Amino acid sequence: MLALKLEYKAKTGQEYGPKKEEKKPKGDDSQEASEKNKEKRAKKAAEKAAKEEKKRKQREERERIQREKLEKLKSAANEDWSHVFGDAPMIQSATKSEEGVNKWTRIETLSKEMEGKKVLVRGFLHTARGVGKGAFVLIRSSLYTVQCVAFESKDIPSDMIKYMNGVPVESIVDVYGTLTVPANPVEGATQSLVEVQVEKFHCVHKATAAMPFQMEDACRPDLVKETDVGAYDHEANASAEGGRVGQETRLDHRWIDLRTPANQSIFRVQSMVCTLFREYLLSQNFIEIHTPKLLSGASEGGADVFTLDYFGKPACLSMSPQLHKQMAAACGGFERVFEIGPVFRAENSNTRRHLCEFTGLDLEMAIVEHYDEVLDVLGDLFVYIFDGLKEKCGPELQRVKEQHGFEDLKYLKKTLKIDYATGCKLLREAGVDQGDYDDLSTENEKKLGDIVKAKFDTDFFIMDKYPLDVRPFYTMPDPNVSISYTQHPHPFSVVPTLPNLSCLPTSNHLQNPKLSNSYDVFIRGQEILSGAQRVHEPELLVERARAWGIDVETIASYVDSFRNGALPHGGGGIGLERVVMLYLGLPNIRKSSMFPRDPRRISP
Repeated sequence: MLALKLEYKAKTGQEYGPKKEEKKPKGDDSQEASEKNKEKRAKKAAEKAAKEEKKRKQREERERIQREKLEKLKSAANEDWSHVFGDAPMIQSATKSEEGVNKWTRIETLSKEMEGKKVLVRGFLHTARGVGKGAFVLIRSSLYTVQCVAFESKDIPSDMIKYMNGVPVESIVDVYGTLTVPANPVEGATQSLVEVQVEKFHCVHKATAAMPFQMEDACRPDLVKETDVGAYDHEANASAEGGRVGQETRLDHRWIDLRTPANQSIFRVQSMVCTLFREYLLSQNFIEIHTPKLLSGASEGGADVFTLDYFGKPACLSMSPQLHKQMAAACGGFERVFEIGPVFRAENSNTRRHLCEFTGLDLEMAIVEHYDEVLDVLGDLFVYIFDGLKEKCGPELQRVKEQHGFEDLKYLKKTLKIDYATGCKLLREAGVDQGDYDDLSTENEKKLGDIVKAKFDTDFFIMDKYPLDVRPFYTMPDPNVSISYTQHPHPFSVVPTLPNLSCLPTSNHLQNPKLSNSYDVFIRGQEILSGAQRVHEPELLVERARAWGIDVETIASYVDSFRNGALPHGGGGIGLERVVMLYLGLPNIRKSSMFPRDPRRISP
């Protein structure tokens, strides 16, 4: 064998046997890794392209179906039957009937007690399905739906059945007929104990564009409960699983998304929060004011403002009505004021609880001797709002629960109040690292909410005596070295025992105290109001502004307003969208903002 190998080598000049693998030159591994990355990127790009192509085909298919429906409508419409079915003339306010709006019956009022009554209802065509020679359509108006049924007969031509089944969903229709009580409740309709036997069916306004998503998909219950804290990923929320509709897709077509019963309910609850806020404060001798949103400087001396050119002068959008409501209440003599208005924050915060524009519910009031007077008003105000929502928004709360299941808010009739040091102590006892003078992170606020819920059985509480360093410049420093606390008759309410007022230090002793007369209000472990007793002494106000690095010239008119006499006062600012979000247990503030504005969205 050896001789043969030698002979082979002599003739060929090569060793007998398999060729040895050549050693790869240095750097080939990294090149191979780079090739693999290219393959991964190419694969990812191909998957993305395939997904986009699938979406394009689905869109084209929807458009094709829409065109076919419109063609069917044209062929089905018959002038001889126009009084029974077909496209109604455009409503241009040319005429009006004697009955007027009373000619129509609201869907929400339909009940079995009205059996046999002729009714005319108007709403969105939610669904339509043909069964044999019949048509079953579901009509929706705000939160309420009713089933309407028609079968071919001498009074109902076959073309009418075709027409009813061919009208595009989400078109506006008028349905006239007799209200009947079916043998079994109608599944999927809120007015399940009745249905309309159709005699006339007219389309008031036709939906001609293809739907970007189906309403049935937009109404599906949430698959999982999302977190309500942390970052918000716009791309990740563009689509959803399980036939659901992604949040970004919803917002891109918000005018359609708002039609879902859950969204109709969310914004009716939001409206009621404003109504109850206004009702209670008016009952407590507050007056409503309206302050400017164009300012010559930052509202609170901060940098997170939207700047603009004001006839050649620098200006900004208001990030708080703070300074003007103080002028009105403490300096202008109105004593108790409130405002409901827009607030602008130029913060590049892409989180689940921040917006660049939101609605502020602000109040400011004169105090007689202690800022606890403000806390008492705030506690009673929120209890009034929570009680009112339970009493007046039952159907709306139920609709929200059906899609975004949430636990009812727990709150005490006498609002729980704890101080900041106690909150920090509760966190440390639970193993959380939290210093008495350190600002609370979002995560620690959430943990504190869980601890308070377990200890005091409430989702709603007030925490005061925040460190001065984490509060705005106009916050009154705490003059007391320490405060002792006593237990009130209610087992869950803790308030401070006030020191002898004659012993309070004068203003020249208020140098660099660690605490302040300030407070936050929490729902489900998240802050929904921030407030304080304000500094009403102009020299102390200048001192505090300088400590914050604020150019006093930019707030000169504000400081000067306190030089002609000013009432001691305090107040707070509430974020409406955040209140609604947390009360309803929603995972994202964009769900409680009708047309949200965040760093990535400024339309529609």
